[in-house]
Amino acid sequence: MAMSALVHVLIPFLLCIALANTHIFDKVLVDVAYDHYAEKRVDNLPAFWQCPFNCLINLGYILLGIYWILQPMSDNRDTCAAVYTKDVFALMAVTYGPVQWVRLATLQHAPSVLDQWFTLHIFSWVLVWCHVVDKGWSSPYALMVESCSVLSYGLALFHDRGFEVALGCHIAFAVFKGVRAQVNLGDTASMRYLCLALLSCAGFVVLKLLDHSLAEYWVFQNLTGHFWSKVCDILQFHYSFCFLTRLSENAHNALINARTFIQLSNKAMNMTCTNPNLVLSSTVILCHRHVQILMINVIKDL
Repeated sequence: MAMSALVHVLIPFLLCIALANTHIFDKVLVDVAYDHYAEKRVDNLPAFWQCPFNCLINLGYILLGIYWILQPMSDNRDTCAAVYTKDVFALMAVTYGPVQWVRLATLQHAPSVLDQWFTLHIFSWVLVWCHVVDKGWSSPYALMVESCSVLSYGLALFHDRGFEVALGCHIAFAVFKGVRAQVNLGDTASMRYLCLALLSCAGFVVLKLLDHSLAEYWVFQNLTGHFWSKVCDILQFHYSFCFLTRLSENAHNALINARTFIQLSNKAMNMTCTNPNLVLSSTVILCHRHVQILMINVIKDL
């Protein structure tokens, strides 16, 4: 499963790297100067470390991805798709950290394009995972979402704010799918994770936009707004994992409960067919079992 997820991530990863290093995206507007960042450059440090805090925070993506790869989920026929989507999402985090670090260390055009492009791809995977939770794995749906996400970066070729438009659409679709999944399968815990993920997403956007404005205050002169936006981005990743794994577990539990109820119903019907006098008692047993299932779900929600 992990190897399949790795291949899934590496194929578009390498394809995007190859395309970014051609002349296709030469006209895309990206920031390739240290002036873009409010953190002061330390000239006596190596190039990959001259903005130490903004560089160091990229390790957080790698560590987060490794952490979630190692987190177990019940691996059976019903949950293998959820395990797969979790591993893909985690590997995206692992690969995203180095891309951002290379961008900051080199300030070259291609890594800057890749940073933006991969951001879109990561948000698109939330849609795929929500679909898995709600309706199960669908290869055509996953292919459609990822293809649209990759192609949407083409907006950056036609307008200086094309990337921002594409990113805004990705965020909006991810929020919509997340809220709908919460309505269908969520509980109190998943609602808490969803709210924290949305709050972290807002912090990621706002703090990044206010990087230079916040640098006027001494609190943000070393640990700048850009640094804290990356902290929020990592938290956004983490709470998205928490939210989607929780929904995956809820979907699995709901499926088990449904199967149990169907089995009991079939058993009761067989009994009543052989002995009509058991109709009333079988009905009572089924109602009692149904109440038990509902109570189990309520207890889990608490």
